[in-house]
Amino acid sequence: MNKAFVRVWLRRAGWAAAVLLIVFVAWGYMFMPGMLMNAVNRATSHGPYAVSEPAQTLHNRLHVADLHCDALLWCRDLLKRDTRGLVDVPRLIEGNVSLQVFSAVTRMPLLSSFTSTRNVGDVLMPLVYFQGWPAATWFSPRERALYQAGVLDKDAQASNGLLTILRTKEDMDRYLERRKENPKITAGLLSIEGLHALEGDLENVRVFFHAGYRMMSPSHFFDTEVGGSAQGLEKGGLTDFGKRVIKFMEQLHITVDLAHASPKLFDDVLDIASRPVVVSHGGVQGACNNARNLSDDQLRRLAQNGGLAGIGFWNMATCGEDVDSILRAIQHAVAVAGVDHVALGSDFDGATRAPFDASGMALLTQGLMQAGVPEADIAKIMGENAFRVLRENLPSEKDSSSIPQPQ
Repeated sequence: MNKAFVRVWLRRAGWAAAVLLIVFVAWGYMFMPGMLMNAVNRATSHGPYAVSEPAQTLHNRLHVADLHCDALLWCRDLLKRDTRGLVDVPRLIEGNVSLQVFSAVTRMPLLSSFTSTRNVGDVLMPLVYFQGWPAATWFSPRERALYQAGVLDKDAQASNGLLTILRTKEDMDRYLERRKENPKITAGLLSIEGLHALEGDLENVRVFFHAGYRMMSPSHFFDTEVGGSAQGLEKGGLTDFGKRVIKFMEQLHITVDLAHASPKLFDDVLDIASRPVVVSHGGVQGACNNARNLSDDQLRRLAQNGGLAGIGFWNMATCGEDVDSILRAIQHAVAVAGVDHVALGSDFDGATRAPFDASGMALLTQGLMQAGVPEADIAKIMGENAFRVLRENLPSEKDSSSIPQPQ
């Protein structure tokens, strides 16, 4: 074969490969994140949602709180009402959601399993890259958490008062006073899902506190240096490093979130916890029996701690994709733990399907009314419990100005 022909062919093939790469990268930037978000975050029905006048009237009087969503993972403007995903500020306000906990997801293994996930690979890397996140976030869970905190902070600053980030008790008190005059506002609280984001450095607890984080979970889908996951390989308890992390979190008034915790980790944390903990999103085995959900013994121990079980809205939490499935889980949790220890933890935008988006929260108020739940108990479940526990755990402004050293 003629050498000149081979050189020309290789050159043309190289140019073709380069063009294809450019096309792929351009397609990824323009379409991949949106297509993926639409595919994995869906409501089984879309608003406007039909709610009776009595239910809507009651709902409008409530302080509704949701302990978990992953909206910060997805690159879109949270200040604009969107047809994509399940959460944005306009839909939170439409659903009378007074407080939304925004969680930072910072790593997802390549092969996630419901029973034994190994910390191998990182499916978030291409998503982070194609969404145009800074280069520092491409491989660092710590930097991903800091970036997501910055995104929510910028949204709050640009919201003209529609979105307030709660960092202290005084922030919450001032916000609730404002909301008496103007209920068409909402608030956010920052959380981290999985303390692999610490990257093994206890000092990063302080870094995350300064970034605004007021809730953190030791593990997500896999075991970490802090402790075991319900879906991890070892499913162990708190490590020595983990005990130092929990102690420092409590010193800083950061709420411990035991969603995704292994049973051993759950017990170990409650053995040393001096403040109420939460399970921000999940289900209960009495309504949907799987290893991810809370047993009755865990519910009772959570109640003894003064903590909260946040009931999720997706199939793995409730064994259903309708409002009735969520209500069954709520009612079982109330029957076992007591009404003061049950809250909402939707997991909106967490690669989940839900019966409604954030604008449809009144459907739960209506369902609880139809089930004969007293209005005072409905108010607790829908948000009063969450506000009470989070306020108890939040630092005061005086606390925030004097940060202890990690032990």
